[in-house]
Amino acid sequence: MTNPAERLVDLLDLEQIEVNIFRGRSPEESLQRVFGGQVAGQALVAAGRTTDGERPVHSLHAYFLRPGRPGVPIVYQVERVRDGRSFTTRRVTAVQQGRTIFNLTASFHRPEPGSIEHQLPPRLDFPEPESLPTVTEEIREHLGALPEALERMARRQPFDIRYVDRLRWTPEEIKGADPRSAVWMRAVGPLGDDPLVHTCALTYASDMTLLDAVRIPVEPLWGPRGFDMASLDHAMWFHRPFRADEWFLYDQESPVSTGGRGLARGRIYDREGHLLVSVVQEGLFRPLTPATD
Repeated sequence: MTNPAERLVDLLDLEQIEVNIFRGRSPEESLQRVFGGQVAGQALVAAGRTTDGERPVHSLHAYFLRPGRPGVPIVYQVERVRDGRSFTTRRVTAVQQGRTIFNLTASFHRPEPGSIEHQLPPRLDFPEPESLPTVTEEIREHLGALPEALERMARRQPFDIRYVDRLRWTPEEIKGADPRSAVWMRAVGPLGDDPLVHTCALTYASDMTLLDAVRIPVEPLWGPRGFDMASLDHAMWFHRPFRADEWFLYDQESPVSTGGRGLARGRIYDREGHLLVSVVQEGLFRPLTPATD
């Protein structure tokens, strides 16, 4: 299996080991911790597998409690909090090597006719994704070739990401920059027709670039980092059906960063400008200590 989109679908296909208990793979990576979007996506799969499948996810609220270890399986324990006439609620605890690393509460809602319909328009008229270079193309243009580690990462990347604004590489380029960022994204291949898979895949993707908005006024997004960055919590509201293997625009901004924590929020639109998902996340930012001889 070489297609990164197929690998993502496989990653989200949890093993059920008992009633309300599932096990997910955690690929062996060079990263120091398991990618938060992976844990959130898998936890949402576990929650969805305990419902009747007729109520789409409408919201999730999650906390990252400890860093997960790459290469070590993660067990997801689901508590069936409520099965009401219109809403279903699930609470999921992710455990790795006997320690809780993450918890999530997800709510599922039976679709019903809306009595109020409105939406604020998107912030700007963004360029079409086909007119923009991929992240890999931008890096190659700047560096001439991808470093080996980035080349391996690019081959495994399940999403095509295209920044609306060209990447900034120098301190001079970030002067006066607002804490805003927008990217077009879509899975690099088909994800099938299960709506839960698309919801969980987008949950995975929602953690990939959001906290970058906090860093934009401070340092270039690519190159040496001056901060250690970790997700603290994550919340999403799903407004309309979508496919994560079709282009969506992720408009992101950071309204505040203080006390070592940065808040970022994002709005995800389809190509027609319909608001699909709202996202809010807070991250921890600590200056990296320079290495000494």
